[in-house]
This record gives sequence, structure tokens and C-alpha cells, in this order.
Amino acid sequence: MGTPGSSGRERALLLLTVLVSTMVLTPTLAIHVYTDREVHGTVGSKVTLSCSFWSREWISDDISITWHFQPENGRDSVSIFHYAKGQPYIDDIGRFKERIEWIGNPRWKDGSIVIHNLDYIDNGTYTCDVKNPPDIVGKSSQVLLYVFENVPTRYGVVLGAVIGGVLLVVFVVLVIAYLIRYCWLRRQATLQRRLSAMEKGKLRLGKDSSKRGRQQPVLYAMLDHSRLTKSASDKRSKK
Repeated sequence: MGTPGSSGRERALLLLTVLVSTMVLTPTLAIHVYTDREVHGTVGSKVTLSCSFWSREWISDDISITWHFQPENGRDSVSIFHYAKGQPYIDDIGRFKERIEWIGNPRWKDGSIVIHNLDYIDNGTYTCDVKNPPDIVGKSSQVLLYVFENVPTRYGVVLGAVIGGVLLVVFVVLVIAYLIRYCWLRRQATLQRRLSAMEKGKLRLGKDSSKRGRQQPVLYAMLDHSRLTKSASDKRSKK
């Protein structure tokens, strides 16, 4: 018969074994959160901070969405928005008081918010974090917000303008090449028609000359016959 102490150790060992087996055999679920890398805004305007997510589980009634803000050149982050139990909770005392609008819909896997009346103090890093129990393991996503007096031209716009200019030049070159080829083909066709006309004219001249060549001996024979006839008549008249 075992002692009470050994029985307790056996139970603890059995519980530990079951726990380890559960952790090893049960796959770990992970939720994926996506945001833009950076967004730009101007002073006094508004900007949308988009946040979408993907989860293997159905959207739970216990889903939660949290936005954190870390100021530019700051170390600490603060919670500025929280969604839980189907209700949005917005910061009513901090720098974002009455400036945050909830436009997301967890059923559509959307946790986006809008920040109104932007100011320079809004520059910083915004983090979107989503939990959908039991899918709670995952990494949050961050977006950088830059507030300017005037939004600078993005590199993508410049690149698009350059590509558009290159395509326009290529199009113009192709049109010019097509027109040159068209004019060349038209000229070749005109020359071909002229050569054909000249060859036809030569053939006609050859036929006419051959006809005249055949008619000349006949004409000479007729002239000789008339001369002979005249000379014979003259001889008869003299007799």
C-alpha cells in the first residue's frame, strides 16, 4: 500500500502529463491582424486607420479590438479605443477626446477607426490588437501616422507619373513608326503601279511596231505591182 505522500506525487505527475499532452496534441490557433504601414494626413482633416483580421474561429461574442497610441519620440503607449461585448469604448479624457469614430464591424473582420481634426501631436505609432476567443494567440499590427501642413507627394505618385510618361513616349514612337511604314508602303505601291503601267506601255509599243513591220512588205509589194502594171500599159500604148 502506498503512502499518502506518494499518492499525491502520482496525481501531480499524472496531471502534468495530461497537461503536456494537451499542449502538444492540440494545435495552437493564431489570429492575424493587418494594417497599412503608414498613412498621411493634413492638419484639421481626418484619416482612417484601417485594421482587418483573419481568424480560424467563428466571430465570438467575446471578441475584443483595442487600439493603442505611442507618440512620436515617446516610449509609452496608451489605449485610445476598445471594443468589447459588442460595444465601442472611446477615450473621453485624453488628447483624442471626441475625435475618434468607430467605423469597424467585427462580423466583417474589420476593426477600423477614424481620427478627426488631426494635429501635429497625433504623429506616432498606432497599434491594432484583436482577440477572438479561443483564438487569442497572434501578433498585433502597427501603422505610422504622419500629419503635415500639406500632404507631400508620395513616391508611388511620382513613380506612376514617370511610368506614364515613358508609356506615352513609347506610344508616340510606335505611332510615328506606324506612319513611316504606312507612307513607305504607299510609296512602294505607287511605284509598283507606275512600273506596271510602263511595262504595259512597252508591250503596246512592241505590238504596234510589229504590226507596222508586217504592213510594210505588203505595201511595197502593192507599189511594185502598180509600177509593173503601169509599165505594161505604157508598152502597149506605144505599139
